[in-house]
Amino acid sequence: MADSSFDIVSKIDRQEVDNALNQTVKEIGHRFDFKGTGASISWSGQEHIEIKANSEERASAALDVFKEKVIKRGLSLKILDAGEPKLSGKEYKMLVALKEGIDQENAKKISKMIRDEGPKGVKAQIQGEELRVSSKKKDDLQEIISLLKGKDLDIALQFTNYR
Repeated sequence: MADSSFDIVSKIDRQEVDNALNQTVKEIGHRFDFKGTGASISWSGQEHIEIKANSEERASAALDVFKEKVIKRGLSLKILDAGEPKLSGKEYKMLVALKEGIDQENAKKISKMIRDEGPKGVKAQIQGEELRVSSKKKDDLQEIISLLKGKDLDIALQFTNYR
């Protein structure tokens, strides 16, 4: 009997992030408390979102609106890595990085967690920016998924290729 397996990945649905960004742009344009503050939010390359406003508070408020939209689109806030608002000329700029992929440190931490707390006979292999978890029993794999969903990790995890 072949082993059952699944992959643990950390991927971002860019279309949903883009939709959340567009909704935020609309809301900032219409809301009374953003009138005259020069508040804007836009893509800055492929991996960053840039927020601009004439005060730290407005930049943070724009970030809060964006986070609200991200949650409504069904994405995790763990994909966002917001920096501090920095004064640049007459306006404040804030860069929000998008975190994607499982780095080696987190992959080792998750692998160790599976070995220590998971059922016996479950194997976890690090494959680049993802982990492959395999076992003889499908119930053990379900248990691993429940275990990882219960942990508070600093990255957003998805479980794919369940066989």
